[in-house]
Amino acid sequence: MDYLLTEEQQMIRDLCRQIAEEKIKPVAAEYDERGEFPWDIVKIFAEADICGVYIPEEYGGMGGGVLEMAIAAEELSWGCGGISLAFAATGLGTYPILLYGNDAQKSKYLPDIAAGKKLAAFAITEAEAGSDAGGIKTTAQKNGDHYILNGTKQWITNGGEAEIYTVIAMTDRSKGPRGASAFIVDKNTPGVSFGKKENKLGIRASATREVIFTDCKIPKENLLGREGLGFIVAMKTFDHSRPGVAAQALGIAQRALDEAVKYSHERRQFNSAISSFQGIQFMLADMAMQVEASRALIYSAARMIDSGAKNVAKVSAMCKTFASDAAMKVTTDAVQIFGGYVYMKEYPVEKLMRDAKITQIYEGTNQIQRGVIASALIKEGLAKK
Repeated sequence: MDYLLTEEQQMIRDLCRQIAEEKIKPVAAEYDERGEFPWDIVKIFAEADICGVYIPEEYGGMGGGVLEMAIAAEELSWGCGGISLAFAATGLGTYPILLYGNDAQKSKYLPDIAAGKKLAAFAITEAEAGSDAGGIKTTAQKNGDHYILNGTKQWITNGGEAEIYTVIAMTDRSKGPRGASAFIVDKNTPGVSFGKKENKLGIRASATREVIFTDCKIPKENLLGREGLGFIVAMKTFDHSRPGVAAQALGIAQRALDEAVKYSHERRQFNSAISSFQGIQFMLADMAMQVEASRALIYSAARMIDSGAKNVAKVSAMCKTFASDAAMKVTTDAVQIFGGYVYMKEYPVEKLMRDAKITQIYEGTNQIQRGVIASALIKEGLAKK
């Protein structure tokens, strides 16, 4: 389908697909097997100048928005969902600064991110605070011109590799969720340490670690917005970043569809290519519809967010949920089409299925997303009465 992309958006799409085809695809299985962070591919991202597609031009970026980020994430994820997270998870860590940072904060941090010199990460999840983000225990106590940060964040994407962390911590526990605040934390700050690299089912080329803060002294200038704004920062960040997760799922699903179509031409049974069998044809047709519907919803949601529309939580949750559910279905069907061969790791489809699963879980499980969608629908219905 023609989504009427601008010339610059088409350039981003074509460049990222070229990187995915030529640089990521040939090494994806190796990185997956070793669970190694792809720093050599990150350098390619930087050289291609794609790290700042969603960052304003005055801070060294290309001046795009959520749509440009989604286009890039989709194509890079076509190559490998894990490797693409070096780019996409940096976007998640950067959006709090884009949305709530002051000029000094933006000038200090955004140019290096846009240039690909530094990666970012977002730290909110804890052992007892996953879907219940209000349960975080990490604290930031004001002490003169600084805040003292203590606590442990869990399952942080880009953890240990990123140089810049946006962290949600409690500054006034008596206020509940309204007592949370957001901070920018540099990796080299004394008191910042990291847990072991997690051994994961999928996205194995991406680093996932605990981020530990022990009497970590943060300058008050690193507070994003004001005290008590932490959960608003987090929720507005997710509104902008969830289309990126959706695009990651879309890229994985598109790759699975492409591989399944190609294999259906090559694999012969009963003296015919299996692409001639109606059962296979129906599966491919359903896969294609889910992929294209996901793309249409993601691009529409991204354009809505970039337009400055208010109350975008519903459409952001919709595109993330629909695309990630579709990716899981499409990759599972691709595995079925490949049959017994796909259990051998020389074929990429089993990896696509493993990589797809996490998109239904992180940045809010799809069950949480359905709650967000339903809540918005109910509020809209009441407003019309």
